[in-house]
Amino acid sequence: MFCFKMGHGVSSDTTGQAVVESNSNEHSLGLFGNTCYCNSVLQALYFCKPFRERVLNYRITQKSKKENLLTCLADLFHMIVSGKRRTGALQPKKFINKLRKENSTFDNDMQQDAHEFLNHLLNTCADILTAEKKEEKEKHDKQRSKSNNFAVSNNYTQCNGDGQHNRMSINTNINGDTASAHSSIEDTWIHELFQGTLVSTTKCLNCETVLIKNNPRV
Repeated sequence: MFCFKMGHGVSSDTTGQAVVESNSNEHSLGLFGNTCYCNSVLQALYFCKPFRERVLNYRITQKSKKENLLTCLADLFHMIVSGKRRTGALQPKKFINKLRKENSTFDNDMQQDAHEFLNHLLNTCADILTAEKKEEKEKHDKQRSKSNNFAVSNNYTQCNGDGQHNRMSINTNINGDTASAHSSIEDTWIHELFQGTLVSTTKCLNCETVLIKNNPRV
């Protein structure tokens, strides 16, 4: 078992750091093989209050009923928060099964790198949120396009060579969605909370040339 204090009584001070009150619940996450790398990351993310609140809010506001890694994480956090017992073991079986099903790297009983798992989890959650925002935007644009597309009949008279006036009609199609068609999908709250720049420095042992690369990372 991987034991740590979490659940009721978890708060944060003015600096944003997690504070565990003396009356907080003490739970443990069960191991499914060597999944302590997973449990340690889940503990760290749970004590990140902005992340925890966003995940719990996602569980309430999500419209799609499709199960994914983020919904499993939200269910696990909800189980921790809503637990009535002060002690006990929580089994993140649903989350672990989904993780192993979606990524063969973690589909074994071997120990894995916690940092690699953290990157995978955050990137997967970001991809899920981006896909949902894109789907919602396309649905909204489609509905708005239907309401904005209409035919305007412009009538005018045209004079021919013999002085006779012919009445003509022109149908004009107006689409108010042209400008929004090229708008980009905004960053998700995963990017807002965790996106930064990974600075890597490489130094040549012969000429001592230093190469610095800045790579944006989620």
